[in-house]
Amino acid sequence: MKRTVRTAAVLSAAALVMTGCAGGGDGGATADGLTTVVVGASPVPHAEILQFVQDELAADAGLDLQIEEFTDYVLPNTALAEGEIDANFFQHLPYLASQIEENGFDFDHFEGVHIEPYGLYADSLDSLADLPADGTVAITNDPGNQGRALDLLADAGLITLAETDGDPTLLDVEDDPKGLQLVETAPEQLVVSLPDVDAAVINGNYALEAGLNPATDAILLEAGEGNPYANFLVTRTEDLDDPALVRLDELLHSDEVRAFIEERWPDGEILPAF
Repeated sequence: MKRTVRTAAVLSAAALVMTGCAGGGDGGATADGLTTVVVGASPVPHAEILQFVQDELAADAGLDLQIEEFTDYVLPNTALAEGEIDANFFQHLPYLASQIEENGFDFDHFEGVHIEPYGLYADSLDSLADLPADGTVAITNDPGNQGRALDLLADAGLITLAETDGDPTLLDVEDDPKGLQLVETAPEQLVVSLPDVDAAVINGNYALEAGLNPATDAILLEAGEGNPYANFLVTRTEDLDDPALVRLDELLHSDEVRAFIEERWPDGEILPAF
């Protein structure tokens, strides 16, 4: 799924006050004349970024954000499709594309806001060199992220992957010199699995929620430069031009949000994508 880069027109707060969000959910005008936008988000870092926007920027832009937190990767898209929320903020393009293909969602997206570097974590290992032969490594069972986890291991020379037309899966592991046992695990359970495996490739948001710092705790970390996994705001295709959502996306790409990300996660745990 690709979309031409959008140059959003700067809308005045006065114009926004007159226009309610086109989405479902609880969107509408508040008593203060602000446009309510309901956004589903993972708690960290997405909801934190949105809360900063709500606290510091939204009112001046004529917006009132209602942030609904989701702790998995399935319900935010279901809620969006069913009109319970106006947009969601938790996913990157490969995952969105896989969900559209699997479920037939009529969704589109704005541009990337931030990157959460994927990392390999271990309870009892100090470095990647300590990963034992025949070691057990947990990776996500989510098809939109499994290829990303395998690419991380392949880039480190732990495995090699066959050439494929799409994202690699476990079936595409061609060579495994250490004899690693790759165990599929639900993404929200990867942190919980750490005591039972030698290492686990964990999504950035779940690592942060568990108190792990990707920049300092991961024994292997994905590069930020040229990373194609930027997270962005997603909405129903019919609502992509809704003025309130366009304005929210502008705020998410503001200098203030960039500064917030860099100050809140100074070690590079989360990286601005703009």
